[in-house]
Amino acid sequence: MKDIHDLRSFVEALEEAGQLARISRPVSMLHELADVGAALERSGSAAGFFEQPEESPWPIFCGGVASVRRASIALGCQPNEVVDVMEHVLEPAHGVGPVLTDNAPWKANSVVGSDVDTSLLPIPVHSRGDGGAFITGAVTVARDPVSGRGNLGYNRMLRLDRNRFGFNVNEWRDVGTFWKSREDPDAPFPIALAIGLDPAVMIAAGVKTPVDELFIAGAIRGRGIEVCQANTVDVDVPVDAEVVVEGLLHPAVREPEGPLAEFHGYHGEPWNSPTFEVTAISWRDDPIYQTIVPGSFEHIYLGNVLPREPLLRRFVRHLDPGADVHIPPYANGFLAVVQIDRDNPGTPRNLALAAMAAHLNVRHVVVVDRDVDMYQATEVQWALTNRVHWPDDVFTVPGAQGHEMDPVGDLRGVGTKVGFDATYKLERREYGERVSYPGLDLADYLS
Repeated sequence: MKDIHDLRSFVEALEEAGQLARISRPVSMLHELADVGAALERSGSAAGFFEQPEESPWPIFCGGVASVRRASIALGCQPNEVVDVMEHVLEPAHGVGPVLTDNAPWKANSVVGSDVDTSLLPIPVHSRGDGGAFITGAVTVARDPVSGRGNLGYNRMLRLDRNRFGFNVNEWRDVGTFWKSREDPDAPFPIALAIGLDPAVMIAAGVKTPVDELFIAGAIRGRGIEVCQANTVDVDVPVDAEVVVEGLLHPAVREPEGPLAEFHGYHGEPWNSPTFEVTAISWRDDPIYQTIVPGSFEHIYLGNVLPREPLLRRFVRHLDPGADVHIPPYANGFLAVVQIDRDNPGTPRNLALAAMAAHLNVRHVVVVDRDVDMYQATEVQWALTNRVHWPDDVFTVPGAQGHEMDPVGDLRGVGTKVGFDATYKLERREYGERVSYPGLDLADYLS
């Protein structure tokens, strides 16, 4: 497999695999670019590389980790090995620490201080319900002032003016914990935003872990990720980033930011968020800007699928060592599909309960047989339609803790979880095997 070490080599790998769509036609930064990117994701066809976005000096990339196929390319494995690889790299004992170097290609061009202008960054306005132009594809790089541990994460950032962004941060995210742990929690807090990255770093940044996520990225690549110190803040940034934005968070200087299309498929409400004062913007020669279409499959893959499938599988395999799991991106991370060789009428219900307990986001669990492709929504729907007798095969767990942003729960995330036994019940009625046809390459038949 191709060696991937930055965004450029990832783009090449996707193109070689037929997973890259080059868009040469100029597209508007106001909605159109995101419309095309979202359409590509829904079709499952390819990531988008926009060569001539209107009013942008740089090409823009999106959709890199938006399917099992592209995740496998990013991880350097086969599609059926993605969960195995993620389980391996999430084990702290397998982490590989970053390597500090003196320089980076992104230091080739810089503006600092009074020369900073956020309009240098080609930030799209994605959804028609968004409150403005949001940075969505940046990885936030921070350091714990107490332990010195580094941290990677994602935060939405609304452009406010020439040198400031609104910086959304959930109270449980590490960057918020870091600034609150200081003697003066309201003092300016240094961070950097890395844009255009090796997908190993992007994947690692989606993991909530008590270790530096760069160790996970290093485990994915089997070598330490090279980093160097930023120009104006004391933070170490991956050297292979395309663009780096440095600055100071002001926890006590707050302004409304939002709304933005969120992972649950609605527009999240505006938040009174800290502000981010930009002190430097740097970029490598001929950079590629990277965005994540908010509320898209890539948004969900990075935050809900790749970090959580290994955890779910570990829970269900405690009961059934042969079980497999999938968190479909089309259900926003609230649905888990468990695939088994059914050997007992009570097993599906136990496995559904195990999946619900594995992560609070999981609200619906569908248990299917091996003859159902759990990666295909049409197959899961077929099983729900043809193998579920609703009075007998559906159960609920009321009053369960879920995600606070789950639109069907209350404001604290409490709601009802539901399990579906969509397996073939031979003891109820024998109706033979499913109709199936062998896969063919239609290119052999179509001229």
